Amino acid sequence: METPGLVVHGEAAPFSTALRSLLNNPQYSDVCFLVGQERQEVFAHRCLLACRCNFFQRLLGPKLGSGMPSPVVLSTVPAEAFLAVLEFLYTNSVRLHRHSVLEVLTAAIEYGLEELRELCLEFVVKVLDVELVCEALQVAVTFGLGPLQEHCIAFIEAHSQEALRTRGFLELSAPALLSLLRSDKLRVDEAELVLAARSWARVGAVEQIVEAWKCHALRRGDVARGAPCRRRRGTLPREHHCFLDLPFK
Repeated sequence: METPGLVVHGEAAPFSTALRSLLNNPQYSDVCFLVGQERQEVFAHRCLLACRCNFFQRLLGPKLGSGMPSPVVLSTVPAEAFLAVLEFLYTNSVRLHRHSVLEVLTAAIEYGLEELRELCLEFVVKVLDVELVCEALQVAVTFGLGPLQEHCIAFIEAHSQEALRTRGFLELSAPALLSLLRSDKLRVDEAELVLAARSWARVGAVEQIVEAWKCHALRRGDVARGAPCRRRRGTLPREHHCFLDLPFK
């Protein structure tokens, strides 16, 4: 009786290098993507993408036919993030950058790439800073990433004044802002928090911030209309009471 064969492995590095050379290489490619707002051309290989990712298996299925199909438009993902996704699919490794990791994370979630998602989450936690934290919080709230959301809120609690002055804070959605206002550990005076919330309202919709703030006031036990929320560091000044007195929609 013949014994089972033994699987032996060659060196991984040359194999990875060879596959990396195919990344965005028009030679031998059989699919072209037009990626991002600029519609940047990105070349790839259908069989490799299909065997590595169910999203691309569905996207690049038999309906495209044989030969070089028409370009596939992916306008919502930035080119840099998409190339990072392809790098991972081709080589099972990826070079991440602080300025684009949240976009790569978003793409990994949308394409169902669990391993890449975890790599991105680990990287975000390592590089998290004041400028990045509100953007990371928004991604966490959008996709229900509980541990990342908790980590971001804890970071903002420790760096409240700096975080509230960032562009990322002004661009938070109402649900993301509400998740932050639920915290009673923000190291900021009530007046500063109101001013930050008003700045947010000027960027977004004022009725959303009123609702978020009212929920925060009720949670703190300040149920009387116009009563300030009591916090460890000061109270809401009288001139800001009108912020709570705005009618609900």
